[in-house]
Amino acid sequence: MSELISESRFVDSFETHIAGIDSVALDQLHALSMTVAWPHRGEDWQFLREFGQGIVAIDEIGRILGSAMWFPYDAQFATVGMVITSPRLQTNGAGQWLMGHALNQVAGRNLGLNATRAARRLYRSLNFVREALVFQCHGEAILPPDVAPPSGAVIRAVEAGDLEAIAELDCVAFGTDRKLLLARLLANSKGIVLSRAGRIEAFSLCRRFGRGHVIGPVVARSDADAIAVVRPHAVEHAGAFLRLDTREQGGTFSDFLSRCGLPVYDIVTTMSLGGPWLPVAGRAMAPEPKTYALVSQALG
Repeated sequence: MSELISESRFVDSFETHIAGIDSVALDQLHALSMTVAWPHRGEDWQFLREFGQGIVAIDEIGRILGSAMWFPYDAQFATVGMVITSPRLQTNGAGQWLMGHALNQVAGRNLGLNATRAARRLYRSLNFVREALVFQCHGEAILPPDVAPPSGAVIRAVEAGDLEAIAELDCVAFGTDRKLLLARLLANSKGIVLSRAGRIEAFSLCRRFGRGHVIGPVVARSDADAIAVVRPHAVEHAGAFLRLDTREQGGTFSDFLSRCGLPVYDIVTTMSLGGPWLPVAGRAMAPEPKTYALVSQALG
């Protein structure tokens, strides 16, 4: 492990060193993500930097050759994301070196991440295990079909006083308290909630991201409720680029996304280290809330 967390190493004939991700300009990070065709704008990078921590690999002439970030939710759990190495460096151990530094910073926590096809071998070599698939659905949204509202449901926009109820619902679905993240998202998103008898039972958030907008997180107890809180965003952004990342494979919700013009574009793999990430479905009489759409691949 000592080699993995050395402060510098020679990469592609240049000596490369580790620096904090806050020490570099957003346009440099944007340029790095563009090398692997990731859609993150400078503003998207800034949002991640405000919530998480990270490192970059910089060579002798100031080029950023890689990045890795981690997002601690509490003393027991963190997600890892934005692990990028410049394509010409992906075969010489740069990814393992960056991940060695990241893992050293979150030692003692259980970890979760969403791995691209290109990165799965790296994470398996570090003992991450597969848990589920994530289906990246995106495209030019089309006006979705009319859907009858679920029984007894009231659909409305998120209000300032909804944070506590949203965070409580999300904690059950995600497995960890994300109230601080949700507060940041609410300040930058348009939200929809579904309530019954005054109690919030589903919600969705939609914000600017990449080439257009992204819907997530979405938390609900049923496909019908999830569709009800996603549909208003699809209506609003019909004719524009829209994205939603989900672990739902087939079924009513998945079919609805296709009818909104959001087919599956790519598939990534949810992996964990130290213990299971995703909550195990219980035996409760009433359906438990679950995550229908991720915040992002980095944040889960």
